[in-house]
Amino acid sequence: CLEIPFGKYSKDRINLEKSRKILNADHYGLDKVKSRIIESLAVLKRNPEYNGQIICLYGPPGVGKTSIVKSLAKSMNRKYVRIALGGVHDEAEIRGHRKTYIGSMPGRIMQAIIDAGTMNPIVLLDEIDKVGNDYKGDPSSALLEALDPEQNNSFNDHYIDFPVDLSKVLFITTANDTSTIAAPLYDRMEIIELNSYSVEEKFNIAKLHLVKKEMKKHKLTAREFKISDEAIYKIIECYTREAGVRGLEKNIATLCRKATLELESGKKSFKVTDKNISDYLGVEKYSKDEIPDENQIGVVNGLAWTQVGGTMLPIEISALDGSGKIELTGNLGDVMKESAKTAVSYVRSKSEQYGIKSDFYKTKDIHIHAPEAAIPKDGPSAGLAITTALVSELTGIPIKKNVAMTGEISLKGKALPIGGLKEKSMAAYKAGCDTVIIPKDNFKDLAEIGTEVKTAVRFIPVTSFDEVMTQALEYMPKKDRKQNVIIKSDESVSSVVTQ
Repeated sequence: CLEIPFGKYSKDRINLEKSRKILNADHYGLDKVKSRIIESLAVLKRNPEYNGQIICLYGPPGVGKTSIVKSLAKSMNRKYVRIALGGVHDEAEIRGHRKTYIGSMPGRIMQAIIDAGTMNPIVLLDEIDKVGNDYKGDPSSALLEALDPEQNNSFNDHYIDFPVDLSKVLFITTANDTSTIAAPLYDRMEIIELNSYSVEEKFNIAKLHLVKKEMKKHKLTAREFKISDEAIYKIIECYTREAGVRGLEKNIATLCRKATLELESGKKSFKVTDKNISDYLGVEKYSKDEIPDENQIGVVNGLAWTQVGGTMLPIEISALDGSGKIELTGNLGDVMKESAKTAVSYVRSKSEQYGIKSDFYKTKDIHIHAPEAAIPKDGPSAGLAITTALVSELTGIPIKKNVAMTGEISLKGKALPIGGLKEKSMAAYKAGCDTVIIPKDNFKDLAEIGTEVKTAVRFIPVTSFDEVMTQALEYMPKKDRKQNVIIKSDESVSSVVTQ
């Protein structure tokens, strides 16, 4: 009890401009997180008594969730303590054991306050989504009292056994997957999402931070070790496929080790270029997405979101003489299977308008395939692409090679919105597409897309599938020219040719 630092507080040195400089110097990008942190600092500067919202930084591994909290502590002049919650499944680890047990000890939160030596440290609860629960209790429920601003002024640790005021502690949590966080705990936190980095962001992080950091670790000078910009781009595109920059850092460390070996063997300097990088890192692990060489029938450039960023998702369709079977291959999930069925039903309903034989669903076997079958694919964003490829295959009209698209389709042909537009548009830009078709409801998301992509790519918002066809197909299909008999109430039966 005497080790608890009652009455000891770090004096906040909040200088908003200086804090902004520290955050920018330590991290490239992450603008949304930085602005939220600066807002919190401004409020604390104006009202030191403020008990704010608990922030949860949510995003894939390696995007800088933990390191940005360290920078925040540095900019505020507060002590920083990290509590790793991964695999914690005993409630006593959070609240402490009863004193009657052998080997009893305080809980992790109380221990963090003792380690910090002040009553207002920044406590990082790392990997809060990986807290387990079993017969020893539910640790996520024990965290409720500490993380609720209304309750944590009297946090009761079972070992200390009297209330301790945690209201001045700044709790920040991190998570990779919010779906596994208990609902009452999730409700008490403000979720700030950190997206995967684009190629340009990764390049700048490598150039400004990672190369310098690894050179310092390996005691290399700028004269001894040089790496060209093209080589960094090649590492990002051909040797790593990730949301963050951990793999990129490992590859740079590998180059630094190779450099150290050669320098110790008598060489004077070590230069890495895009031409000789394969000598040090081996053959390229990943190939770049590229658009086809020519316009093709029944092949469309779809776009997909993955944990490691956007990627091109080509969809191929073949219509073969048969009895009306629909074959789906390429490791497709349930949602994409439903999109394919919806696409077939929609084309059937519009067959006359598109000049397609209305009995195609009886006389043709339709095979829908997404290449790279080893990778599971699912999600509500391939409907427009599947429908476009199907119309192209049945009419024989080629699809433009430079057009990519994303969006779901309804049974009546409406373009429905999707997520991950920033990552998908970056994938289209890298592959060489100059036109991307998106649902109109996603037009607002263009604000998040970088200027380099906006200047090179034309975004076309659409509300229905008919608008997609005018942009994606080489030319529009013609209606079936056939006699339609129309009976009017006040005239005799007349025959008109529909255009």
